[in-house]
Amino acid sequence: MKIGIISFAHMHAYSYAQAINRHQDATLVGIADDVKDRGERMAAEFQTIWYADYHEMLQTDIDAVIICSENARHAEMAIAAAKAGKHILCEKPIATNPGEAHAMIEAAKGNDVQLMIAFPCRFHAVAQEIKERIDSGEFGQILAMNGTNRGSNPGGWFVEPEQAGGGAVMDHTVHVVDVMRWFMPGAEVKEVYAEVDTRFHDVPSDDCGLLTFEFDNGVIASLDPSWSRSKSFPVWGDLTVEVVGTKGIARVDLYKENITLHSDDTMKTTWEFWGSDADQGLIDSFIKSVKENTPVLVTGEDGLRAMEVALAAYSSAKKLQPVKVSESVLL
Repeated sequence: MKIGIISFAHMHAYSYAQAINRHQDATLVGIADDVKDRGERMAAEFQTIWYADYHEMLQTDIDAVIICSENARHAEMAIAAAKAGKHILCEKPIATNPGEAHAMIEAAKGNDVQLMIAFPCRFHAVAQEIKERIDSGEFGQILAMNGTNRGSNPGGWFVEPEQAGGGAVMDHTVHVVDVMRWFMPGAEVKEVYAEVDTRFHDVPSDDCGLLTFEFDNGVIASLDPSWSRSKSFPVWGDLTVEVVGTKGIARVDLYKENITLHSDDTMKTTWEFWGSDADQGLIDSFIKSVKENTPVLVTGEDGLRAMEVALAAYSSAKKLQPVKVSESVLL
């Protein structure tokens, strides 16, 4: 299977490229990036071809693309890929507004290609084990959830709302909401109350927030999606989800599997992750779905639902009141 990556603007592209090269049935055949130095450097590192224009790469015989551009460009690139007959794995969030997300979904359907959204947390072994236990009824009826996704400020285009669609709340809310929705198939967030602010960095976007929301099955949830980790913190951030049920409580910490490294080279203490490779699981799943022509495990609709919660949070923070998640996202 021949795969190309469109843009290395998002840091996850590097991990995805490595995952492709580790897969025995896939080859990274091209990198398209309109930032010349970055594109040439990445193509040289991964021993593949650099394209200055992604449209040129789409004209080749590749089977699929992974889009890791600025969020505001996802729709443009995904729709072009779909029209070229290429399957698509798109970095989260799916887009920066519902209209573009709908257009991406319809383009994929209309051109009979797969559209998968990059939510690797679903493919972490710990998350999958908790999911199995929830499905088995071990925790009884779910009553509440609490999540965190607290990371370091990535800087660059991530802090530019017109490029990213928001700040930390957009960047981190979608990950945790997707995990919560996955834990409760069929349940959707119906109302959000949020407080959003910029408190840790001098940036033009939000860097912290506190969300509370209610699902249509009655489950209540809270979430801290922030860029609150300092540069000296031992790891980039975290992703945790606590599930409270009538028969028990489970707490998922996806980055707990690490060793503490005290390095004389960097004069810093870091937590070096050794556990489940969720990015590899994401890439393996995408390749399997394309090769076997089976539905992807994280759909465009999943990406849309998660993005709508983040947008509702911004709306709530602006209005200083709870906001209903728009029913226009129902497909």
